[in-house]
Amino acid sequence: MDGSLFNLIYLIELVAITIVRSLSTTKYRQLKTEEDRTTRLDVSLLVFSGVGMILPLFYIFTDWLDFANYSLPAWVGWLGTALFAGAIALLGITHQALGPSWTPTLGLRKDHQLVTGGVFKYIRHPMYAAHLLWAVAQPMLLHNWIAGFSFLVVALPQYLLRVEAEEEMMLDSFGEEYADYMEDTGRIFPRKFSGE
Repeated sequence: MDGSLFNLIYLIELVAITIVRSLSTTKYRQLKTEEDRTTRLDVSLLVFSGVGMILPLFYIFTDWLDFANYSLPAWVGWLGTALFAGAIALLGITHQALGPSWTPTLGLRKDHQLVTGGVFKYIRHPMYAAHLLWAVAQPMLLHNWIAGFSFLVVALPQYLLRVEAEEEMMLDSFGEEYADYMEDTGRIFPRKFSGE
């Protein structure tokens, strides 16, 4: 199957995830962060994530990266389509659950609430799970060694480094309540699905 169909699907899903992110965060982005633990490494990882999101556009709209193309069966592209759609949905429900507790950087707002309902009932970091789903879907849709894997290459280090700092911040702020919450939930994969 022609890779241009999956390039188009990728673009549509990229626009969709951008809209979900924008609609979900516009009203909260301007709220003041009381405690900011953002480091230079954190900012660097965010910049690299942006690069991982931009490289696919060079692949789709130019022939600069064509030397790194590969072929996959069509079913892999359709699986990537489904995974990316799942990432979009997961990101949307995560932002909805977080509401004003969402911060674009590593920090806490005044009167920050520990969110444990909705998707957070099952996993502590659904936003990272959504990004990792997207990162896994990307090489299934974009059949190019550089553009396809660019987001995965930056998303994994960001997940590995930022989650530790985020959980340390939450333990410092919410103490035993967060420690108990950690016992009941998985980081990015659910431990259980029942409400027990």
